[in-house]
Amino acid sequence: MIDHHVRVHPSADRLPREEQLAWKLAAVATGTQDASALDPQAAAMAVNRVVDNASVAVASLLRRPVAVARSQALAHRATPGAAVFGAAPGVRVSPEWAAWANGTAVRELDFHDTFLAADYSHPGDNIPPLLAVAQHTGRTGA
Repeated sequence: MIDHHVRVHPSADRLPREEQLAWKLAAVATGTQDASALDPQAAAMAVNRVVDNASVAVASLLRRPVAVARSQALAHRATPGAAVFGAAPGVRVSPEWAAWANGTAVRELDFHDTFLAADYSHPGDNIPPLLAVAQHTGRTGA
């Protein structure tokens, strides 16, 4: 496991992209990791969070902010691309737009809460972008 020290930096700092949180998350999504090295409890918790995200996203599909975000994303088709919740099977959009639409869907009914009030962000802020990058790059669930 790699521990990362995460802190807020002023925009003027201009961190190298390899030091930015988004870059590190994308590296996780696209990295090749031996699945046997995964902590079984952590993997089970990740599965729970993905199921929770998908459930709340599907429940929010007809809400106006989500419909608008989905419409925006569907205007940016891409190959291989990533899926958008509620879109027809096989429809793919650029990963950043899939992350936007799916993240909006997750957070719309999650009431923008904090996660256990102890972490810096909610899983719904991270899972949609990770899934979009993983889908776009053809990674497996592991």
